[in-house]
Amino acid sequence: MRQRYVFLDRDDTLIVDKQYLREPAGIEFTPRALEGLQRLQAAGYGLVLVTNQSGIGRGLLTENDLAAVHARLRELLARQGLALDAIYYCPHHPQDGCRCRKPATGMLEQACRDFAVDIAQSVMIGDSEADIRMGRAFGLATIQLRLDDSRPNHGADYLAADLAEAADWLLKRPPSPHGKHAEG
Repeated sequence: MRQRYVFLDRDDTLIVDKQYLREPAGIEFTPRALEGLQRLQAAGYGLVLVTNQSGIGRGLLTENDLAAVHARLRELLARQGLALDAIYYCPHHPQDGCRCRKPATGMLEQACRDFAVDIAQSVMIGDSEADIRMGRAFGLATIQLRLDDSRPNHGADYLAADLAEAADWLLKRPPSPHGKHAEG
């Protein structure tokens, strides 16, 4: 049986972007992120993190640094009754030409190999053009977080100020007859 998932960007979507975060103690959730995740998880969505981490390819952090940050992230989420089904990351430098770096769809392809993803009922939530382009290329509905008004609209299905607003929109929109959701 297929399940619906929310694919989440990490930096400036789930947590505040700290530029190549190496220290687990530096994790700070974006405003209303936990509230939004709680609503989504309670509604039966699986939660999957998909994140570009070029700091590894640039030599600014190691795989072990990133593993420690993600372990702490999971621990902090668990304290709120939340769990990520998976974390996928691209460690490559932007010029490496890999298939996993957003906006390429390699991380989503891997998630579909690992889980029975209902693409028509799933969504990509992120703050960047790469997040929105990846989601659209894969046939997902897209929600762009605009934590401030200075960020351009990248053509997402919905613009939200934070994850709680994104969850509200997602949970209220009816599915269309063809499996794609109605736009808001």
